Amino acid sequence: MTVATHGKGLYPFTREVETWLRKQDAANGLLTLFVQHTSCSLVIQENADPDVTLDMRDFFEKLVPEHGEGFRHTAEGPDDMTSHIRSALTHVSITIPVINREMGLGTWQGLYVFEHRARPHHRRVIVQFMGE
Repeated sequence: MTVATHGKGLYPFTREVETWLRKQDAANGLLTLFVQHTSCSLVIQENADPDVTLDMRDFFEKLVPEHGEGFRHTAEGPDDMTSHIRSALTHVSITIPVINREMGLGTWQGLYVFEHRARPHHRRVIVQFMGE
């Protein structure tokens, strides 16, 4: 699965995963998502209030400032090493139970690619279901 990003922020892709899961005729088991990049991550976050995703983005900007001193790895720009640090602080894989043909997400939970780079990217997410 590919998720297009347009700079830093959280990009929802719950619906795409739900569509994929329906095509697998999955009933009960575990769904694993894995992003194949080191400068973005996967998160489960509130999907009702868009301010949550904006606050998450802003918090990580403060936590790991782009113009910090002392980073050696800046080959792809000032957001290079900071993106790797932000990715290490979050997750590159998520496991979700599938119960009665649906992801076991809570009412307000959604799946997001958390893009840590300023430039647009196409992020590859491996989606795998194990179960019946």
